[in-house]
Amino acid sequence: MSNPMAAGGMGGWSMLRSMRSRDEISTHRLQRGVARRIVAFAQPYRRDIVVFLLTVIIAAVIGVATPLLAGDVIDAITRGGSEAAALVIRLALFIAALAVVDAMLSLAQRWYSARIGEGIILDLRTRVYDHVQRMPLQFFTRTQTGALVSRLNNDVMGAQRAFTSTLSGVVSNVIQLVLTAAVMLTLSWKITALSLVLLPVFIIPARRVGRRLADITRESYNLDAKMNATMTERFGVAGALLVKLFGQPDAEAGRFARRAERVRDIGIQSAMYSRTFFVAMLLVASLAQALTYGLGGWLAVTGDVSAGTVVTLALLLTRLYGPLTALSNVRVDVMSALVSFDRVFEVLDLKPTIQERPDAVPVPRGTGTVEFRDVRFRYPSAAEISLASLEEVATLDRTVNEPVLKGVSFRVEPGQMVALVGPSGAGKSTLSMLISRIYDVTDGQVLVGGVDVRDATGESLRDEIGVVTQDSHLFHETIAENLRYAKPDATDDELWAALAGAQVADLVRALPDGLDTTVGERGYRFSGGEKQRIAIARLLLKAPSIVILDEATAHLDSESEAAVQRALSVALTGRTALVIAHRLSTVRDADQILVLDEGRIVERGRHDELVAVGGLYAELYRTQFAVADSPSPYVDATGPEPVVIPTREYVADEALPPAVAN
Repeated sequence: MSNPMAAGGMGGWSMLRSMRSRDEISTHRLQRGVARRIVAFAQPYRRDIVVFLLTVIIAAVIGVATPLLAGDVIDAITRGGSEAAALVIRLALFIAALAVVDAMLSLAQRWYSARIGEGIILDLRTRVYDHVQRMPLQFFTRTQTGALVSRLNNDVMGAQRAFTSTLSGVVSNVIQLVLTAAVMLTLSWKITALSLVLLPVFIIPARRVGRRLADITRESYNLDAKMNATMTERFGVAGALLVKLFGQPDAEAGRFARRAERVRDIGIQSAMYSRTFFVAMLLVASLAQALTYGLGGWLAVTGDVSAGTVVTLALLLTRLYGPLTALSNVRVDVMSALVSFDRVFEVLDLKPTIQERPDAVPVPRGTGTVEFRDVRFRYPSAAEISLASLEEVATLDRTVNEPVLKGVSFRVEPGQMVALVGPSGAGKSTLSMLISRIYDVTDGQVLVGGVDVRDATGESLRDEIGVVTQDSHLFHETIAENLRYAKPDATDDELWAALAGAQVADLVRALPDGLDTTVGERGYRFSGGEKQRIAIARLLLKAPSIVILDEATAHLDSESEAAVQRALSVALTGRTALVIAHRLSTVRDADQILVLDEGRIVERGRHDELVAVGGLYAELYRTQFAVADSPSPYVDATGPEPVVIPTREYVADEALPPAVAN
């Protein structure tokens, strides 16, 4: 007896997979026009898809033809005669030829399937990746990274299956089912009807098993996601340090072990449910085949059908159950593919708020002028820049945010240094992000080199502006690769010159691998000051005419700050600079100081002028330097009691002066 699952197994597993995802796709509402967009997306592969489907159709026809030829072999043997041997040999050779053709078709199917599938994966991934890179910064602050990565992996793979597994499966199963049923009914409608009696006996229990399997599979996915999130957080440098500082490795191991044990238990249950499903399908198909042999044998003995017909029907039966079970869930398979595409399109349809205009003009190189004209700005709401599915919330917040900047106007001349100071939330960092067009103004204009940044080409704007933040990011790559991110064609001599200007060349030369030293995740192999100086070297390599320093020496100790300040003095030479001040001592020599409060410039002028006015700047200055002039804590030689600096009120976002911070 041939194995009834030889052809039907794939259909059974397709059905089982469909059951796992039924609940998930039933709650997803498709956007309009998804099918039309999928067809348009598949246009570049239309020839490959046609050839692929032709191979599927021919293979399905061969699958039905082979049992017919096997029946003819049996009939030739039972009839006997002088021509029987020759006929049997010819039929056997024909069956062998069909087997060779089927094998070649299988290879062709795999090649075209891989070509189409991998091509679609490439197109979708690159488009989504490129699109996401252009999203506003606030999109990344709201989105769960894991959910976004899932769109690039799981959903893209699901969309790819639409053109490989789902499409080929539906076409192959329909053709095979129609041909098989037609041939079987032609040969003997009685045997065909009896062979299908047991089909409901299999499908009804299988659905119940599938629902239970879907539940435990969903729980397994959730636990896997939690374990992945735990590992991502705890294996990062910051997370590992926190665990060690608070002495919780045993508790962490126990928590992880409990989740892993549950995953183990679910794995055992899943394996047993899956095996039960497989065995049930094998048993039912085998029983149906036994009925076919029983009834068919009786009919053959009575002379109603030939022995070859009985064998043909038994073999065809193996190719009937698989397509029937697979097609019973074809809607779920198709919907699964549509949902995957829809979730990818959902990301692609989220329009970036920053887009380069078709008629954009380059910013004049080296002008160094910056001007704000009555600038007003509010951060976009969640509904404007995010997706509920990426935040794992039911609905997005549509509340319109309050303005952060309210009519800000000023001008920075080439080569000037302008300092931005003020309380936390005053809008200092927001203002700097508008210059480099991380965000666009809600109203008013920001001009660089006399060109509205919204009318400028992105490349020229990036070339003109360089930024150093308080926590400059380094990729987990070599020092050279991190530096060349600013200038991909930079020579080693240029890299060393930039490092020397940033006061960090000696440190890099002392490393065993020099420029080829891997900096570690987020640059954690280096101290804060060293990392900042490498970031400044990257800026020097870029050689912008405008430099923005967003609290570039915050959180550094006095020694590191001094080294970074020396590096910054080189970086600012001959350049226009906007400095967001974290220590007022660093801005006393600024050409102009802008004091922001609640989104408005409330004071402007030079240091001495603002101190003399006695306004907010003077208050900030006195508060900070009153603390700075106090003695540092020390232990008196005559006793163990330390002398402590008195507690003073101090502006939240201004770091402590060096004497205290150290």
